[in-house]
Amino acid sequence: MGKDLAFDVVIVGGGHGGAQAAIALRGAGYEGSVAIVGRENEMPYERPPLSKEYLAQERPFDRLYIRPAQYWQDKQVDLLLGRTVTAVDPATHTVTCADGETIVYGQLIWATGGDPRALPVPGGDLPGVHAVRDREDVDAIMAELGEVENVVIIGGGYIGLEAAAVLAKLGKHVTLLEALPRVLARVAGEDLSAFYQADHRAHGVDLRVDQQVDSLEGEGRVSGVRLGDGTVLPAQMVIVGIGIIPCIEPLVSAGAACGNGVTVDGQCRTSLPNIFAIGDCAAHANRFAGGAVIRLESVQNANDMATVVAKTICGEAAEYGATPWFWSNQYDLKLQTVGLSTGHARAVTRGDPVNRKFSVVYLDAASRVVALDCVNNARDYSHGRRLVELGVVVDPVKIADAEHQLKEWIPTPAPAA
Repeated sequence: MGKDLAFDVVIVGGGHGGAQAAIALRGAGYEGSVAIVGRENEMPYERPPLSKEYLAQERPFDRLYIRPAQYWQDKQVDLLLGRTVTAVDPATHTVTCADGETIVYGQLIWATGGDPRALPVPGGDLPGVHAVRDREDVDAIMAELGEVENVVIIGGGYIGLEAAAVLAKLGKHVTLLEALPRVLARVAGEDLSAFYQADHRAHGVDLRVDQQVDSLEGEGRVSGVRLGDGTVLPAQMVIVGIGIIPCIEPLVSAGAACGNGVTVDGQCRTSLPNIFAIGDCAAHANRFAGGAVIRLESVQNANDMATVVAKTICGEAAEYGATPWFWSNQYDLKLQTVGLSTGHARAVTRGDPVNRKFSVVYLDAASRVVALDCVNNARDYSHGRRLVELGVVVDPVKIADAEHQLKEWIPTPAPAA
């Protein structure tokens, strides 16, 4: 083994957060050495299109790269790909990879995201059972689709619904199973759930809620899904989208404060010296969640946290407080979400879902706007974002009238003294 590699900043994780951390460091004028240690052999690439345009074969992989190879060379960011970090030693400022290679860091940015949660039933590991998390996952799905007629998707979150939309358009017989009483139950209100359930069914998806999976069946490859009531659904492919488990075990073993993710402060520092954490794996106090410590699984969150860390390393005052936003494309529907609707007291629908253009405004007990779900309604999303950021109190009856634009409730700035 040769001399240890050493960098001023080591970024573990080559997804959106890791890439943005390096981009932001160089953008802020940081001149120290920077390396991204990535588990995959690919340069950093966009993840959201994997379950949308890439799976639909509408966008080739070379159009998913966050930056071209020349960028990383020009910015002197070392890409150490195909390496999995298995241990962190805060005392010696080193990370150790699965092959025994050691890398010395000055500052460490942990941006590993999470791994798909496995389906904990007999047969859950049969060939033909897939997740949608990285390129390898989706390439494996596409390679098998030619021999597949029946697909069962387990999980009614964004990933499951997006995959269902793509596969239904590709002519597959798709059954989607959700354990809860409605899809999107953790992230949206009942009206939006009902709309998406109806739309998927109208596109031919056999969408079933309140469903428990007992086991997956098959000899050498999955052939069916057995439900809790004994029903067996034929399936030559199963896609599991039931959440992720944060990849934080090396930080846990190193003594970092962790709960549902690794705990970070306003500058995304962990409890370990010179170690930051960002993105899906980072648990932080979020003002849009009433100060509760949560994880946000979104590109926006990863990018904004990365920028805060880059500024902090460069000595610039910064604190994470970005407005949460998300998006999802299904069929001809573009869903844009801003804020966090969890715990809302009232949901008000603007517009008619029949027209496939409407918004749901979520209010707290004081009628403050806490979140919006906007379907094919970019104007409401743009104006509603300001209402969420400012915590504007509105009249629930008036705001339900789509003839009134949301910008009417945006306060006019006071003139300068």
